[in-house]
Amino acid sequence: MNLTDAKSPGAPTRVLLVDDHELIRHGLATAFSLDPQTEVVAQAGSVTEAMEAFADHAPAVVVTDLQLPDGTGLDIVRAIRRDFPDTGLVVLTMHSGDEQIFAAMEAGASAFVGKDAPSTEVVKAAKHAAVSPRTFLCASLSAAMIRRMSGETNRLTDREHEVLVLLADGLGATQIASTLFMSESTAKSHITRIYQKLGATNRAQALVTAMRSGLLSSMGPSGY
Repeated sequence: MNLTDAKSPGAPTRVLLVDDHELIRHGLATAFSLDPQTEVVAQAGSVTEAMEAFADHAPAVVVTDLQLPDGTGLDIVRAIRRDFPDTGLVVLTMHSGDEQIFAAMEAGASAFVGKDAPSTEVVKAAKHAAVSPRTFLCASLSAAMIRRMSGETNRLTDREHEVLVLLADGLGATQIASTLFMSESTAKSHITRIYQKLGATNRAQALVTAMRSGLLSSMGPSGY
């Protein structure tokens, strides 16, 4: 791959957008089109498509969703950062908990932006990433660092971890309640708190986050 044109002086910053929702990609593309200093050169809806587009178009910046059909945005970040240290990498997600922030930073992302942020913030993050690809821009990083240093992160209790393991084994709330000798409503409350602490909205997202952060060392045979 030749990245010479990706950062030519005076040329617009070349951007690759990765999200499995077409409407979101188009909305972001529109936002970038309003900034003469940026140009969307390709779009992708999966990890595989993103890596192919990156090889074909040599963008200066990749803006990727965290959750993708065949993996995560962090898979893209790690793969590109390993071989192309000067590429800007922006992670865009609706799940912006502390675990996701630190995972993105540790993977080598240049910026982390929540999907609830204005589209102008995404464009700003991409432009930052093009100039300073090895720094990490995140509006919530300072607060997350304070929570981590003070031990106030949303860690799972021992009981919540037991419930998490059973979720990984494919059990539902009723089965978990029976296994752990608790009411079904209590089991559902534990599941809700686990999702909140992991910044997830469903079982699959919770298990992906738990695996990535080391809360689950292996996935049960039922998977998710």
